[in-house]
Amino acid sequence: MSRNKSNLGAGMLQRSSSVLAALLCILIGLVVGLVALFIINPGHAWDQGFLRIIQGGFYDFPYGVGKTLTNSAPLIMTGLSVAFAFKTGLFNIGAAGQYTLGAFGALYCALILNLPWYVCLLASALFGAVWGAIPGIFKAYLNINEVITSIMFNWIGLYMVNEIIYARGTGAMYDANNTRTWKLADRAPGALIPSCGLSDLFHTSSTTIAIFLAIAAAVVVWVILEKTTFGYELKAVGLNKNAARYAGINEKKNVILSMTIAGALAGFGAGLLYLSAGAEWNPLNSTSLPAMGFNGIATALLASSNPIGTIFSSLFISHITVGGSFLPTRYFPTEIADLISGIIIYLCAFAMLFRGVIAKKLHADKDAPDANAEPAAQTKKEGK
Repeated sequence: MSRNKSNLGAGMLQRSSSVLAALLCILIGLVVGLVALFIINPGHAWDQGFLRIIQGGFYDFPYGVGKTLTNSAPLIMTGLSVAFAFKTGLFNIGAAGQYTLGAFGALYCALILNLPWYVCLLASALFGAVWGAIPGIFKAYLNINEVITSIMFNWIGLYMVNEIIYARGTGAMYDANNTRTWKLADRAPGALIPSCGLSDLFHTSSTTIAIFLAIAAAVVVWVILEKTTFGYELKAVGLNKNAARYAGINEKKNVILSMTIAGALAGFGAGLLYLSAGAEWNPLNSTSLPAMGFNGIATALLASSNPIGTIFSSLFISHITVGGSFLPTRYFPTEIADLISGIIIYLCAFAMLFRGVIAKKLHADKDAPDANAEPAAQTKKEGK
């Protein structure tokens, strides 16, 4: 019984220190952002700058909140992709490439095959899964670091998708007048994820049930990792591959499965955005990988790779990013929000140090002797 209480207390201490470390990273990032705003334009740094970033989508309610929810859905999924791989001892820096293939799978099934939205979503996950499995195979059988192969496949996927969609300006998915893929509302309205009244509520054209699908996916990932034998085996391989092999776990299979699932999550995120009409793919922007894939690293780090925490970290990153888009450009560049996000990401690299210091402080406060305990004990002893 005492051992269970001790384990429960240690778990609570670890979770508390993780949350406080994340809040500390956010606070420092906001302070640095405020300093940057004062350097750029001290006269409008507070009211026209910092407050708008803090207000986020609420500055232009309800439209801004709808935009935040639209951007949060794919961000949750890419964050889950990175967090899932982290939990299993892998660094999936290839979420951007898997996201790219997921976008292609969703748009191809929508614009070319005219399939319903739920089939297009499954296709986006399947394309992302295939692209994630390849670095997993290299890692499992050739022991090639997944970071190297993931980076390479990011660019391979980007150029391949752009070439197929563009096809020298004659691609069936490409609208030459707008230099992007065709709008789903015009060409494939059946492929749009249902809004269920959310677009009318938030006065947008892209707020759908995608956010609820992303939250549901986060809960499923948490259950898999924390409550199933399969999740235990994946984490065991990540912690110690040799020990897992000694225990009878097939480490090669689990490495491949981990990267496959991570790829499916990132691809699914792309489907949530593009099938919500949140954006159209621009094949001429061939030198830029989707930022959503790399922002997933930020959300995963900020959440300490906790699937449920990824929901909240994604909402926060999306919140300040949307707030940054409302900055008056005559005073500030909209990239200030990206600066704050980048500082938070950088500080997340020190999150483990922060967690250690906070946990030590909390443990010290917990174990500190009560000032009244010793006199009471002494009085009791004298009474005897």
